[in-house]
Amino acid sequence: MTAQAESLWLANPAACWTGSAQDASGGVVVKGNRITEVLTAGERPRGRVDRRLDVAGLVLTPGLINTHHHFYQTLTRALPAAQNKALFAWLGALYPIWANMDAECIVAATELALAELLLSGCTTAADHHYLFADGFADAIDLQVAAARRIGMRVTLTRGSMSLGQSEGGLPPDHVTQGLETILADSERVIDRHHDAGHDAMVQIALAPCSPFSVSADLMRETAQLARERGVRLHTHLAETEDENAFCIAEFGLRPLPYLESLGWLEDDVWLAHGIHFTADEIRRIGAAGASVCHCPTSNMLLASGVCPALDLEAVGAPIALGVDGSASNDHSNLMQEVRQAFLLQRLRYGCDRVGIDDALRWATAGGAAALGRDGLGKIAVGALADLALFDLEELRFSGVGDPVTALLTCGASRARHVMVNGRWRVRDSELCGLDEAALRARHESASRRLRG
Repeated sequence: MTAQAESLWLANPAACWTGSAQDASGGVVVKGNRITEVLTAGERPRGRVDRRLDVAGLVLTPGLINTHHHFYQTLTRALPAAQNKALFAWLGALYPIWANMDAECIVAATELALAELLLSGCTTAADHHYLFADGFADAIDLQVAAARRIGMRVTLTRGSMSLGQSEGGLPPDHVTQGLETILADSERVIDRHHDAGHDAMVQIALAPCSPFSVSADLMRETAQLARERGVRLHTHLAETEDENAFCIAEFGLRPLPYLESLGWLEDDVWLAHGIHFTADEIRRIGAAGASVCHCPTSNMLLASGVCPALDLEAVGAPIALGVDGSASNDHSNLMQEVRQAFLLQRLRYGCDRVGIDDALRWATAGGAAALGRDGLGKIAVGALADLALFDLEELRFSGVGDPVTALLTCGASRARHVMVNGRWRVRDSELCGLDEAALRARHESASRRLRG
C-alpha cells in the first residue's frame, strides 16, 4: 500500500505575494508536491492537517524562476583579463580558459550555481551550456546528476557552437562541433533526460548559442528537431550593437529577422537579453508569442543596453528574468536580480510605470511562461509546491511598512526557507543535505586549476 502524502500548513505569514489578487494572509496548505489550500486571514484549513509550521514574521512568495544562466561561468568570476570589456572582447578573453574545463569543473560549477540560486529563493533554473570540447562531451549528463542531488527543478539546454573563427564566427574552432555531432547528441540527451510531465524536475531544451557562433543550417535543423521532439528552443539574441553589425554583414539581416527566416520565431522560443529591437521587431515577437529573458546585471556590467520590457509585454511577449553567467554578473542571486530589474526598468520607463508587482511577476509567472511550465510561478490551489520564505530580521529591514516592497527596496538576498516540489531544500538559511563549506572548497580548487 502506498503511504499517503503528509499535509503541511504554512500558517500566518507576515505577508504573501501570490502573483494575483488572491489573499493568502492565512498561509497555504501543501500536500505532496501541490498547494491544496490558500487561506485568508483567520481562516483555518478545511481538511485535516498533519503538521503546522508557523511562519509569522516571514514573507511568502512563489519560488523564483531563473531562465538564463551559464553555470560553468561561476569558475571565472571577476577574472582580471576580462574586465572592462564589451561582449565580443570579453568572450575572446574567456573562451581559451573555458575550453580547458573537465568533468570535475562542470560538476563543481553546476552544484555551486544551483546552491547559490536556491539560497536566493530560486526553485527553477534554466542553464545554457554551449561548450562541448573533448573533455566534457557529457556535460548535460553531469548537470542532470548534480541537479538531482541538490533537488532543484531545472531546464538544461543542450547548447551548441558550430561556427568557428576559420568560418567567420567568434569562438575559436576548438570549442565548436559539427552539425551532425550536435544534432545526434541533442537527440540523445532528450531521450535520456527530458521529462514532459507537469511536475517534471528535469527538462531539456535545445539552444544554439547565438547568430555569431552557429551556422544557419544548425539553427534551422535544431528548430525542426526540437519541434519533432516537443522541447523548447533558446538562444541569445539582440544583446549588443556589435551583434547587429555582425548579422547585417554576414547574413544581410538584423538578428531578429534572421532568426525569423530560419523558422525560430514561435511561442516555444525564449530569447536571452533582447535589447536592440526596433518597434516593428517588438511587434513581431509579440505576435509570435515568444518570450524574452531580461538579464539586468549582466547587461549593465557589459554595458550592453536595457531590455525594453514594458514594450515587449504590451504586445504579448512574456518577460522573464535571468542572472546570466556568473562571469558577466559575478553572482547567481535571483532575488538580487529582481531588485536590479525593478530599478533598471524604472530608470527606463519611470517610477509610475514599473512597480514591485512587475518585477516579481517577471521572476515568477514570466519565467514559467518562458519555460512552458504553467504549474509554476504562482501561489494557487493546484500549483506545484515551489515556495520561498524570506525573513525581515536584518538591520536593513528595520522600520519597514510593507514587507513585500521591502524585499526589493531594502535588498533581500538570502531566503530563510525554500521548498521545491513539496520538499524543503533550504531550512533556516542553510542548504539541506549539502555542506556549503565543502562545496566551496571543491569549487575553488577547480577554479584555480582552470585558471592556471
